[in-house]
Amino acid sequence: MPESFRTVAERAEASFEVSGSEFIGYVAPADTVDAAEAVIEEVEAEHPEATHVVPAYRVPAGTASADQPGSVMLREWCSDDGEPSGSSGKPALNVLVQQEIRNVVAAVVRYYGGTNLGIGGLARAYSRGVKEAVDAAGVVEDVPHEQFEATVEYDDSGTVRGILESEDVEFDASYEEAVEFVVRVPVAAAGELRERLRDATSGRVEIESL
Repeated sequence: MPESFRTVAERAEASFEVSGSEFIGYVAPADTVDAAEAVIEEVEAEHPEATHVVPAYRVPAGTASADQPGSVMLREWCSDDGEPSGSSGKPALNVLVQQEIRNVVAAVVRYYGGTNLGIGGLARAYSRGVKEAVDAAGVVEDVPHEQFEATVEYDDSGTVRGILESEDVEFDASYEEAVEFVVRVPVAAAGELRERLRDATSGRVEIESL
């Protein structure tokens, strides 16, 4: 079985003021680099007038396999987003490292309040933004997951949906010309689930890793 790890339980935020500057910290679970960067883009879009949006994440750099769950490297990344070098991104990332949290993305928004905080003040504020958001989200134990997309015609959609519901996996369904299921499943169970879907549809399901 893949080893479990610590991550945040859900998306959350926390806000506070320091010498007139407003800080809003966000955290969210993320299983991939693309998912982490999508969250950062959402935060930036929510705060177009912010002075800075400082991001940090610790996520797998690829997809693990059931037989080699530990084969994927963890990508750690951060940015100062215009703040003085080393004053913001690294302190934000360090919170995730020190708490041994992974598969997580953080972003701390700052609205400048007219008073310079200095390197130390910035480091404390940005790390506080991540810490308080993590506290708001809560930390849980999880196992490596992967995502895949299963596409079927309408005739097979009830069968596929029934299997996914019986397996109690996370999924989103989109009913267009065909039916697309985006499935999130523990790595250890993914292969068996794919085979079950293929067997139940006599191979008509199209499965693509995400």
